[in-house]
Amino acid sequence: MTSTLSTFLSLAVDGIAYGMMLFLISVGLTITLGVMRVVNLTHSAFAMIGGYIALWFIQRAGVHFFLAVPLAVLATMAIGALLERTLYRWVYGTHGLGQLLMTIGLTFVITAIVKNLAGTQLQSLPLPSSLQGNFSVGPLNLSVYRAFLIVASAAVALALWLGIERTAFGARLRAAVDNQRMARCVGINVPAVFSVTFAIGCGLAALGGALGSPMLPLEPYYGLKYLVIVLIVVAVGGLGSLRGSLYAALLLGLIDTLGRYYLPALGAFVIYLAVLAILLVRPRGLVAN
Repeated sequence: MTSTLSTFLSLAVDGIAYGMMLFLISVGLTITLGVMRVVNLTHSAFAMIGGYIALWFIQRAGVHFFLAVPLAVLATMAIGALLERTLYRWVYGTHGLGQLLMTIGLTFVITAIVKNLAGTQLQSLPLPSSLQGNFSVGPLNLSVYRAFLIVASAAVALALWLGIERTAFGARLRAAVDNQRMARCVGINVPAVFSVTFAIGCGLAALGGALGSPMLPLEPYYGLKYLVIVLIVVAVGGLGSLRGSLYAALLLGLIDTLGRYYLPALGAFVIYLAVLAILLVRPRGLVAN
């Protein structure tokens, strides 16, 4: 009995870590799609870019893991801001299909570039010694890396909530989304607000791609391979809801991890069955705005 409970709790911790990693990758899309109303199917590609840049800093420049990841986030934010000021502004005023076609096309372009530059092999960031190994909490034997991932993701979630709900920039962003014309009338630089917001979304994706690479290895087709799961998190959580994305990511992470262990015959299908059931009950997501 004790062994069964210990196994379940260990799986639950792994599921929470996986869910928090999904939250990191998907929350940027929650901001751009749910808040800015931009269908950005390139989002997962920015996670891949961030992971590869962090890997380059570590392997080629000899930068430590804890410095390489923030540098990769900043570099990805700069790339995202550049693309937002050029390509994305062309499709802001178009319908959803135009945004979809442009962003999925950009994903294919990024995939081809990464394939030529980095090759096709699976890669992940080498973890520093401080994140390797396990530690014990009572009967549980937990991974240091997964514990770090949970704490880091929780800190990001709190910082995002405070940034949007408790800062002047968050107020300007909400005003720009609600009524752009009125926001301009009161002196808000709407294009600048959207540029910064888009860059932050790309940076969050990069953070998830870098920190989560031991779970979701980097590869050229990363942006296409994991796009579905990112969209599922946003849809299940509710468009534009940071809290909903957190709930959805945790729930889906637990369902996927426990389902693969206890229902191996169904494997990856468990999560899709769960999504179907959730959306049938709550078609607007767990936290509808």
